[in-house]
Amino acid sequence: MALIFKDGRPVVRLRAFRAIDDPETCERFIEGHARVLTAIGVQKVTSSKNDWMYNPAAFVLIVESLDGENVFGGVRIHVSGGSEPLPIEQATGNMDSDIYELVYRHALQGTGEGCGLWNSREIAGYGIGSIFLTRAGAAIATQIGITSLFALCAPYTVKLAESVGYRIDTSVGNNGTFYYPKLDLIATVMIMHNLDTLSEADQENKDAISSLRNNSNVVRIETLRNKEIEIHYQIDIPNLSQWDLNQIIENLKSTPKDLESDDTNLNIL
Repeated sequence: MALIFKDGRPVVRLRAFRAIDDPETCERFIEGHARVLTAIGVQKVTSSKNDWMYNPAAFVLIVESLDGENVFGGVRIHVSGGSEPLPIEQATGNMDSDIYELVYRHALQGTGEGCGLWNSREIAGYGIGSIFLTRAGAAIATQIGITSLFALCAPYTVKLAESVGYRIDTSVGNNGTFYYPKLDLIATVMIMHNLDTLSEADQENKDAISSLRNNSNVVRIETLRNKEIEIHYQIDIPNLSQWDLNQIIENLKSTPKDLESDDTNLNIL
């Protein structure tokens, strides 16, 4: 998967869509994510479920070449009330059933989860698998209509998530942490409140996310640690006239017996 460079910078497209509207790109997302997880030693990825492809409440942000032939990274936003529990519920519910009630309380006003964040080796170091996809996920939340966003974060992403507006929730697990996806790895439960105002994000991220909301189809030169990348943002979600958050909220299930915990569905930021 060769990157295209222009003036010394990689050039990519960052595009948003509803999973059920583009199964072909979902398959490319799954293949790329599986390669990354296998490379870091998470072998059970081969048994991970990919039912999110058919979930009407799952949205995808993909980083790809301008011709769409190569995929370099992505993240998903799952809305609570879809055809499956949130990945954070499936991952941690068998360790602490309080996660179900925590999600349910937020879901009554519309909540989701940022999950499955990854980037390929070819584009490592340019911020795709960290800040730029995280910002874009927060940016499209207002299109979807949700008011909060969960994430299950690896230790090295906690500070980044906090800068965008996520906060650790200590009411579940061991003060907000779980051993996941393996016993020697720790994941932290985080929630971004006030998605509309971004009141807990630092000023740089607040400005960047607000700018994407105001101009969601734009070409920007982004910089991270003196490395530049040209990103063609196309984050207006197509076919939103067919999306009804209130109908999704009506589908909510509130008790642990309604939900199936499944640690083979591997998702982490």
